[in-house]
Amino acid sequence: MKRTVFVVMLLMALVGCSGFGQPTPQPLPTVVLNGGATPAPQGTGALNSGGIIASGIVVPAQQAQLVSPVGGSVKSVTALQGGSVKAGQVLISLSGSEKQAAAVAAANLELVMAQQTLADLNEQAAQAGALAQKALADADKALKEAQDNRFRKSLARVTQATIDRAQADLIITKDSLKSERDNFAKFETRPADDVGRAQAFSALSAVQQKVDQAQWNLDWLLSRPDTLEVQQADADIAVATARQAAAQRQFDKLKQGPDPAALALTRARIDNAQAQVGAAQAALADLEVKAPFNGTVIWVAIHSGEWLTPGLPVITLADVEALRVETTDLSERDVPQVKVGQAVSVRVNALNQTVAGKVSQIASLADSLGGDVVYKTTIELASLPPGLRAGMTVAVQFGN
Repeated sequence: MKRTVFVVMLLMALVGCSGFGQPTPQPLPTVVLNGGATPAPQGTGALNSGGIIASGIVVPAQQAQLVSPVGGSVKSVTALQGGSVKAGQVLISLSGSEKQAAAVAAANLELVMAQQTLADLNEQAAQAGALAQKALADADKALKEAQDNRFRKSLARVTQATIDRAQADLIITKDSLKSERDNFAKFETRPADDVGRAQAFSALSAVQQKVDQAQWNLDWLLSRPDTLEVQQADADIAVATARQAAAQRQFDKLKQGPDPAALALTRARIDNAQAQVGAAQAALADLEVKAPFNGTVIWVAIHSGEWLTPGLPVITLADVEALRVETTDLSERDVPQVKVGQAVSVRVNALNQTVAGKVSQIASLADSLGGDVVYKTTIELASLPPGLRAGMTVAVQFGN
């Protein structure tokens, strides 16, 4: 009798929800079993009376409708309805892969060439920097030599010891010259063809040459550079200074590496080539529809030779090996009493079995069911009973 009254009241409430011109009805609370008002389901592991009970359905842990981002002629379809597939497995291939593969190869070639240009820039800059450093060192050396030479122009040609020795040589040769003159005086009055006179004159002439040479040597050693020599030394310094400054500027320019403008252009070329490679690879990948996870093909709506429309679902894939439960009518009045991690009992109607589970997720946004506000709650099952299939209905009892 009580069960009949409950059913009648439920029907009246549903009729009221559709009444013409009637105010919007209040949400129906989730059915609460207590005091034996509604008997617990019979069978193995029946639900206990009391607590919050909500209806639910068994769903795959993962399910996806696969689409293609591009359109084209279908080259092949390897997905078979009811067949198992692995994550990453190609399910549909479109025509045009050869053209896209060529585009990938061309983009990779441009990338390699751009990278080689960058390597050449760095290598050439290193070589030029080394040459500039050597040129700078040579210019420094040449400048120092010019400066040293100019400094010597301001000094005596030799040391005082050398001058003293030259003076001594002059004194000795002059003394020898006096002796030879005295000797020649003995023969001077003889005829010009006299042998003795000739020998004395020859000896006198030789000594006179030595005196003249000694005098010239001493005069040279005591003299200073002339104006032309000093001017030439100053000019050498000016030239060496200019060359050293030019070498320094070149070295400063090259020691920083490749030319900034050329370097920026090459790096931009590399970035563009990398982007082209990525775009070409993505375009090639778009010609294949792959399985995003391990699962079972539920539905296939395309065949080889047909035209695939981009964005249109062509395959439904589900992971039917990993099942969970989602509630369908947990009322807004009862959801505050449900917590993530809360233990539940799940009654599988088709199998007449009850299995344990726990709340893994509570929807943040509500759904509407017959005018009621309900929240979908996801239940992870502790075990999967034999024969459990996606789509089976269940009753979920939330523990206190």
